[in-house]
Amino acid sequence: MIGRREVLRLGVAAAAAALTPGREAAATPAPLEPREKRLANLRRLTAGGQNAEAYWDATGTRLIFQSTRPPYDCDQMFTMRADGGEQRRLSSGGRTTCGFFFPDGRRVIYATTHLAGVACPPPPDRSQGYVWPLFSTWDIVATDADGGNLTRLTDNDTYDAECAVSPDGRRIVFTSLREGDLDLYLMDADGGNVRRLTDGPGYDGGPFFSWDGRFIVFRASRPDGREELEDYRALLARGLVRPRRLDIYLMNADGTGLRRVTRLAGANFAPFVHPNSRQIIFSSNLHDPSGRSFALYLVDLDGGGLERVTFADGFASFPMFTRDGKRLVFCASRGAAAPRDLDVFVADWDDR
Repeated sequence: MIGRREVLRLGVAAAAAALTPGREAAATPAPLEPREKRLANLRRLTAGGQNAEAYWDATGTRLIFQSTRPPYDCDQMFTMRADGGEQRRLSSGGRTTCGFFFPDGRRVIYATTHLAGVACPPPPDRSQGYVWPLFSTWDIVATDADGGNLTRLTDNDTYDAECAVSPDGRRIVFTSLREGDLDLYLMDADGGNVRRLTDGPGYDGGPFFSWDGRFIVFRASRPDGREELEDYRALLARGLVRPRRLDIYLMNADGTGLRRVTRLAGANFAPFVHPNSRQIIFSSNLHDPSGRSFALYLVDLDGGGLERVTFADGFASFPMFTRDGKRLVFCASRGAAAPRDLDVFVADWDDR
């Protein structure tokens, strides 16, 4: 097994493969619903496939995102310009997720299964309903922004993923199963000095630092009663988690001051703190009794001021503001050419 901090240099052939251009939409204008008054100048940056978790660099000029598109059978990591141009693959196999830039824009992190093999891992067991797989082969790596000079940051025979870099570039927050539950951890940017932040039973995931570095926001599912706890633990033993009921939580960047922000119906996830550090944007299906439609919502840090942001049918999630708060990126199925397509969208944001 490769050591946790061992540097894995990609060969010339692998690096060339990692820079395969993707399909580009050249920032195609997209219509807005009349009720979407927070948004203006909506543009679609990708053109088909399943494109998700697109996140800004510190300058707001580039994005990192994951995509399943021909010829790849599962999510690979890509970067692109803010106008959708220069889409380039960074990863070299396996399944990837949760890409994020370091503040200088020269390095990125993401989670990947490829260190255990270049083949895509099998899909989850859907006999248990809608579940997410927790492959034990997930590990977090750092690479140059062009995919070279890969460094392994975690090395456990368990799940390490859902990672993001602090605004000062010194720390990484992530989700891990290393102590038997899905909790949040902090580590230094080189993978050292790992410390646990949460320890309540249940799933804690999808963490992000606020742009000012003061807060960590995340999604969590807390089992209610013995029956739900037993079901959660039985699924964990099979490498699965059921994201049926999720709420938004917030804590200080050192792990203190944990508090629950939302108490809403359904699944509330993919939170990101507005640069004003007073509001959180997130995705929720609270408006849909069937649970199939997801929209973006805005909420105050204390749980008040709930406001729906998007109204298009289908799925909308993974929102993130630029550091100046003037633009929003998110992924959605609006205008999709195929039933399972997701595209990356960018809009100007109106704070008035």
